[in-house]
Amino acid sequence: MTTEPGIAPDLDREVEVRKLPPYLVILYDDNDHTYEYVIEMLGRVFGYGRERAYQMACEVDLTGRVVVFTGPLEQAEFKRDQIHAYGRDWRLPRCAGSMSATIEPACIE
Repeated sequence: MTTEPGIAPDLDREVEVRKLPPYLVILYDDNDHTYEYVIEMLGRVFGYGRERAYQMACEVDLTGRVVVFTGPLEQAEFKRDQIHAYGRDWRLPRCAGSMSATIEPACIE
């Protein structure tokens, strides 16, 4: 081990290692997308089966939001961007674009 002149190594120092928190991708409800759109999008973007995607569609419709992914920041950003890039729901003429989603750190206690 080499040190700079005049600086002694601190061998008794404890090093605090902190992990980065996982991040949540949160999908928000609106009235411009059908259940079929949500189920299809969750299946294609996240690989969820119809039953799990349907449960999430029900939750977002009931509560206004649903966590659709938990993971590292880079993956969460990518998944959010995939939701935003998925496009409009062709089933509803009034639909102007993709659903809204955000990312936020998961609360770890």
